[in-house]
Amino acid sequence: MHNLQRDHREHRAAATRHPICFLAHDIDVPTNVGSFFRIADALGVERIFLTGRSCVPPSAKISKTSRSTEKHVPCTCRHDPLQVVAELRQAGYRIVSLEITSASMDLEQLAVNPGDRVCLILGSENTGVCQALLDASDATVHIPMLGHNSSMNVASACAIATYAITRKMG
Repeated sequence: MHNLQRDHREHRAAATRHPICFLAHDIDVPTNVGSFFRIADALGVERIFLTGRSCVPPSAKISKTSRSTEKHVPCTCRHDPLQVVAELRQAGYRIVSLEITSASMDLEQLAVNPGDRVCLILGSENTGVCQALLDASDATVHIPMLGHNSSMNVASACAIATYAITRKMG
């Protein structure tokens, strides 16, 4: 039996998405925003909210990094993240920030069940999730860091967290 690489043209997109969305606040690096779109497309995220000073499509840098997945993942651009949080909470979403804080829990400890709706909040590469969004969150999770650095790139962390959460959703 041969282990042959599959051709991208053989891939067929799934018709369903997980009930998870991203709220990316003050993400001013276009390659990170592009990565969010690519992660969302790959893992079946239903929507991205870009708030504050986040870079927004159309953008050549976002499109290049996303490999044009910004055309397939619904996106809403709004200035006020707290208004988005209020609307999502009203719609039954659990608000979860991805940040290392004095009260954050290991991502593995986050209880997620099939049917749960989750909004994953992602913060700026330099300053992280702002205090107002941390205060508005139902939970704050972190990825344990084993190396010398205390954090990782926001897009890398987003991919790890999204994969872990969607596996728990079933």
